Amino acid sequence: MRHLKSIIKKSNLWKKKLALICGISGQDGSLLANFLIKKRYKVIGTSRDAEACNFNNLEALGIKKNIKFLSMNYEDFHSSLKVLKASLPDEIYYLSGQSSVSLSFEQPSETLKSNVLGFLNLLEACRMINKKTRIYYAGSSECFGNTNKYAANEKSKFDPKSPYAVAKSSAFWLANNYRSSYNLHISTGICFNHESPFRNNRFVTKKIISTAVNIANGSKEKLILGDLNISRDWGWAEEYIKAMWLMLQQKKAEDFVIATGETNSLKNFVKEVFNQFNLDWKKYVVQDKKLFRPQDIIYSKADPKKALKKLNWKAKFKMNDIIKLMIKANNIKWI
Repeated sequence: MRHLKSIIKKSNLWKKKLALICGISGQDGSLLANFLIKKRYKVIGTSRDAEACNFNNLEALGIKKNIKFLSMNYEDFHSSLKVLKASLPDEIYYLSGQSSVSLSFEQPSETLKSNVLGFLNLLEACRMINKKTRIYYAGSSECFGNTNKYAANEKSKFDPKSPYAVAKSSAFWLANNYRSSYNLHISTGICFNHESPFRNNRFVTKKIISTAVNIANGSKEKLILGDLNISRDWGWAEEYIKAMWLMLQQKKAEDFVIATGETNSLKNFVKEVFNQFNLDWKKYVVQDKKLFRPQDIIYSKADPKKALKKLNWKAKFKMNDIIKLMIKANNIKWI
């Protein structure tokens, strides 16, 4: 048997797995592409206009040349169908869609279409072409709303507080419906906040880090924030990428809460960032009521025990680790 396996391997009859990443240019998409390439996957990434899209994250990781790009209009079923027929992937990771909670209040229609209709079109294409394709959907802790100091798990009820959360909740139930109705292998990662240097400044953690770095280097600017009393579970994005992949390696498709299990206030996050530079955060932070959302989650807590039990996955990096890693990634010199 071992001799036979050796012959097969040498004859290249063991083909590489092919992964299709929808939303490859974002934080999670670029980190996932890097992860899969290291695992010897062939990777195809989609964008509305693959020729014009900005792939700076992939260039920074030095992997753009290893990826094939296809244009796909997520809101057009025939476009999704065409891409699925052309690629015939073993695994699909749907990480696309408008991803800002704040922006979803300004662009609710776009948020719903990109997160729900786009995913629905992909599910329909898979149902028609290849039911064996394994699918990952990027869910969100925003679906739970306020957890009221109880840790949310896979059985906790949804109580969305934003158009973004409504969209993610809808797509979650679509995934469940197609999994049970058509026996598709679909897993949703209900991911709590996860950060990296590839976040843009629209995300509050990157905004805090970038502004604190500027202030430490002599800038006179202020850090303008909304509600400092909100609490979140912040993890390290590279660890969460592995959890996404692990879900699709399971025989049975299931949903998983992916989080550190540690909750901290935004105020504490800010304080710890400025502590890294021996600065008193109170001298540099200004609260602006204009940045308060119409509705917001005050307290968000996670219970990721299922991921540990079934995926053998556990977050190693907590908030203070993440702050240090993100500051280090800025490659700065400060006094």
